[in-house]
Amino acid sequence: MIYLQLFIEFFKTGLFAIGGGLATLPFLKQIALTYGWYSVSQMTDMIAVSESTPGPIGINMSTYAGFHAAGIPGAIVATLSLVLPSYIVILIVSHFMEKFKDSPLVNNIFYGIRPATIGLISGAMFEVFLLSLFNTDALSAGGSILALFRIVPIIVYIVLLLAICKLSKLHPIIFIICGAALGIILGL
Repeated sequence: MIYLQLFIEFFKTGLFAIGGGLATLPFLKQIALTYGWYSVSQMTDMIAVSESTPGPIGINMSTYAGFHAAGIPGAIVATLSLVLPSYIVILIVSHFMEKFKDSPLVNNIFYGIRPATIGLISGAMFEVFLLSLFNTDALSAGGSILALFRIVPIIVYIVLLLAICKLSKLHPIIFIICGAALGIILGL
């Protein structure tokens, strides 16, 4: 039964998460809240690992989530079901694209998908930003306003942002490695 649930949830995620891996985050959060296969806080770990390993973030995250829910078979089911909708859609689109490639209606539809994609990715980015820099549990538990802020991650974020602005000629992989090293050292 869990394999069927994994298949359905990740198939839906693959079908509707237009725009890549970060667009899967709202769906993955909903899966976490609905099924409890992983916690929302574990999602930040999934994001960190998926961003720092080769491969698409959505696939890495679905593999991690599936493994967490049902071991290796769960990882395989979740990964394949996330990829399957894209495969099917590409086969269908490629079949008809040659015929309708010059159609203004088709071009307008693809143009109209862009804002939805930007919205999904922006929403996911905002969620990650909030989870990593602010302790929302402290505020809801009646803690002080200072307990809301995660000081060390905020300082690291500001330092890395300033470094990126000042040292923009360095290769981005250097900043990724520095961010990963700081995260490991500081336990972020």
